[in-house]
Amino acid sequence: MHNLPKHCKILVMGVSGCGKSLIGAQLASSLGIPFYDADDFHSQSNVDKMAQGIPLNDQDRSDWLSDLAQLLSQETALVLGCSALKRRYRERLRRDEPKVVFIYLEGDFATIRDRLAAREDHYFKGDDMLQSQFAQLEPPSEIEAITVSINQPPEMVLQSCINALITTNATPASC
Repeated sequence: MHNLPKHCKILVMGVSGCGKSLIGAQLASSLGIPFYDADDFHSQSNVDKMAQGIPLNDQDRSDWLSDLAQLLSQETALVLGCSALKRRYRERLRRDEPKVVFIYLEGDFATIRDRLAAREDHYFKGDDMLQSQFAQLEPPSEIEAITVSINQPPEMVLQSCINALITTNATPASC
């Protein structure tokens, strides 16, 4: 077992297909806290746009980010899977909750494209949208987030996340 507090607020981030939902849900389960998928908070117009292969812009994401920031403020503990591609998005999410711990699931385009190709019944489609995400991605600094490589089996990604949280002293004061 691990020594992590049960009132942490953790945001698992990265481009679509990196494993935010899978790893985030497993991490939340291991901590005994709720998991939320930011995709579930998109407006229908955003979902429709992405289903047509049209990347979202900053304006499309504005209300979505506000809703996610509100969720982070309201919950005592959670793991949130969210792309958080740009630094200003992360700043917005952290503005009212400065102790949110970010975990960046890092992977290369080819690996993630292969994962997305294997998905069924998901609105995120096409190389253009993935290229758009990589183009918008502003990788977080080591001060801003814990970085975990996804070039390993999911159970090892999860263990790497837990180990990194322990190593970085994710204590009640820092969560």
